[in-house]
Amino acid sequence: MDFTVKHSLPGRIRIRYDKKNISRRQAALAYSLLSVQEGMTDVSVNYTTGSFLIFYDTKKLSEKHIRAYFLALSEKYLDNKEMLDAVDEPSEQESLVFDLAVMTAMHYIKQILPLPVRVLLRVLAVGPRILNGVEQIARGNFFKSEVLDAAAISMALLTGDTKTASNINFLLNIGDTIEDFTKKKSYGDLAARLLSQNDQVQLVEQKKGKNGKNGGEITEKTVPLSVVKKGDVVAVRTGNVIPVDGTVLRGEGLVNQASITGEPLAVEKHAKSSVFAGTIVQEGELFVEVRAVGSQTKVQNILSMIDNSQQLKVSSQVRSERLADSLVKYNFLLSLAVLLFTRDLTKVMATLMVDYSCAMKLASPIAVLSAMKEAAENGIIVKGGKFLENASLADTVVFDKTGTLTAATPQLSRIIASGDRSEDDVLSVAACLEEHFAHPIANAVVFAALKRGILHPENHAKVEYIVAHGIATTLNGKKLVIGSRHFVFDDEKVRAPDELEVIQKKALENGESLLYLAEEKELIGVFAINDPVRKNAPQIIKKLHKSGIKNCVMITGDDEGAARNAAKITKIDSYISRALPEDKFNFIEEQKKLGHKVIMIGDGINDAPALAAADTGVAMGDCADITGETADIILSGDDGLESLYKTRVLGTRLMEKIDTNNRGIVAVNTTFMMLGLFGIISPSVAAILHNASTVAFSVNAMKPVLNVRE
Repeated sequence: MDFTVKHSLPGRIRIRYDKKNISRRQAALAYSLLSVQEGMTDVSVNYTTGSFLIFYDTKKLSEKHIRAYFLALSEKYLDNKEMLDAVDEPSEQESLVFDLAVMTAMHYIKQILPLPVRVLLRVLAVGPRILNGVEQIARGNFFKSEVLDAAAISMALLTGDTKTASNINFLLNIGDTIEDFTKKKSYGDLAARLLSQNDQVQLVEQKKGKNGKNGGEITEKTVPLSVVKKGDVVAVRTGNVIPVDGTVLRGEGLVNQASITGEPLAVEKHAKSSVFAGTIVQEGELFVEVRAVGSQTKVQNILSMIDNSQQLKVSSQVRSERLADSLVKYNFLLSLAVLLFTRDLTKVMATLMVDYSCAMKLASPIAVLSAMKEAAENGIIVKGGKFLENASLADTVVFDKTGTLTAATPQLSRIIASGDRSEDDVLSVAACLEEHFAHPIANAVVFAALKRGILHPENHAKVEYIVAHGIATTLNGKKLVIGSRHFVFDDEKVRAPDELEVIQKKALENGESLLYLAEEKELIGVFAINDPVRKNAPQIIKKLHKSGIKNCVMITGDDEGAARNAAKITKIDSYISRALPEDKFNFIEEQKKLGHKVIMIGDGINDAPALAAADTGVAMGDCADITGETADIILSGDDGLESLYKTRVLGTRLMEKIDTNNRGIVAVNTTFMMLGLFGIISPSVAAILHNASTVAFSVNAMKPVLNVRE
């Protein structure tokens, strides 16, 4: 890429590129590639001036590195059709100040033209607005704001006052421009907030061999998720989220699929296994052939969601629009009364210039878009204002357990040592074996030893790890095995003690999983692992009750013991255990028939039917794709339960804001109407004040509502 450094300071550099040779789409691709480079803290591009503004970490990068990145942006990347197709064509950047300046200049330039030309241009300018009013009347819409505007302008023309007609039209155009810009900005801000620009993956490439076929050197490079396409191969390793739906070509690992299956424990994946976006590789290495790429439809899905959200209006918004339209008739009646009693056309025009429709129909949807944007800033995706309203009106919340009330992070709950072994002794041995592996059960054992201050020196032989089963090694000349019941007792033929059935029964009652440690075919320790509830779950349940929720219910597929313990800790109102997906669905349907407004919150595929049945379906972060598609609201992946409460508060305050705005709109515009009626303000001043109040209420609608008060 040809470029010029226009300004440079440590940590900040502005680079100008040639707009004649670099298209807007190519610049957008360059932005996407630059944004994911390590050390880049912020990258922005101005397509109008043709420049990049880059902030970078001086500990990792220098101006020399930035120059090298731009030099590397050759035709290989910028002319790559597949990569270009993966980025959207940037839209033209609008400037409200520029647009208003041009409109104002054109309006006053007309004032110096010859009178006949000036009159002709004025009539032509107001023509579309009059025709729009006539069109509304032809459709039977007599009481619309467009008809009011047309009536005021027509009355000025009939009296021969083309200047007043032109001024009114100019002010109306100014108002329309401001309203359009405000709404587009709200829409654009929400879309920008929902889109993540920095998703990146490890793309695996194999160079062609001498015969032109694959077989050459295999390399990896970090690329934006947006450039990955079907058929590509991506590498995903321990601790990483799988970014695509696909099939494992090679490799082996344990994948946490709690977001899909509801199970907190990871499952084994190997060649030919299917994997899904949003699941996590907790141990191992997988090379996945891409079957479906979320990035290819991500932008369009988000924009479609926002478009659809405009159809999912809150009831307060619908009432606003109906009220605005119903009040138009009173505008006409008032204007008619003024005409009959005063015969003053100026006062008539002043009353016609003020209506309630503009502000009500603009402020309400902007408030909804603003609330959706504020939700997105808190990691919450809301698919329509209607769902925020439903969340504010709900009196019942139905919770899934695994991954919702619990964090799906196993912990060691208790130790059963055999013979003369102590708990610390067997825990030390187990931690010594498990510290080599990063799966959840191993982490639980190692963390428990660390918490007790137990040292576990590494003096054993090489560890043999059998994926999804257990570990085998030798210590002081004795064979050790640790793992599942099947691995220890069936595969390794360890002798089962008499008390094993009692241990397993108690674990079942407590909702625990068991890990077995054996030495020389003798069981020496059993470790009970549970999936504890989230630390803030009891507080969130309490907050929800204070906010007006009357009934919090947990429905889970887990056994009675696990369900009972979780319900006791969270102080939830009631619970149902061993539930199938259809049981959750049926329970919600029954609650709705009883007149309850229901929120359902879950994260797995098995929760999808219940989410669809609820008045508001809420999915936890990192949920299964189908769950996210079914849900009306998707919460933050960092702390979904706190986000659930924030959603409730946001919905309540959105309703309050819309109703408060509507009352203010009626009061302010009625005042303007009275001022016009008594001749205190002229039609032009009335139009200015009306537009100014509309903008003011729209700005107020944009204000955030969370964290404003306790």
